[in-house]
Amino acid sequence: QVQLVESGGGLVQAGGSLRLSCAASGLTFSSYTMGWFRQAPGQEREFVARISWSDTYYTDSVKGRFTISRDSAKNTVYLQMNSLKPEDTAVYYCAAKTRVASRYVYWGQGTQVTVSS
Repeated sequence: QVQLVESGGGLVQAGGSLRLSCAASGLTFSSYTMGWFRQAPGQEREFVARISWSDTYYTDSVKGRFTISRDSAKNTVYLQMNSLKPEDTAVYYCAAKTRVASRYVYWGQGTQVTVSS
């Protein structure tokens, strides 16, 4: 079965950096668009970034600070987060969808990112 396993979350001071990883198994990695989402306490889950083969897209609030990338040899997608702000605090989720699909169908369990001021 498909599994997405996130890692790399933690506690960091404002202005610091973290790199999240999402290891995928049970799917043909190159055929999927991979995305990162986040959900802060009491808020709706929101889109953060996605990557297809090489195309990337970011929500405005993270442009210039976050970078999404993928390593097909390792079936892993990354989210490099720099210049972190307290408002980036959330549970971050990795997700996958086929390139033609409109919805993400596979989700990881999430990893907590906490940014202290």
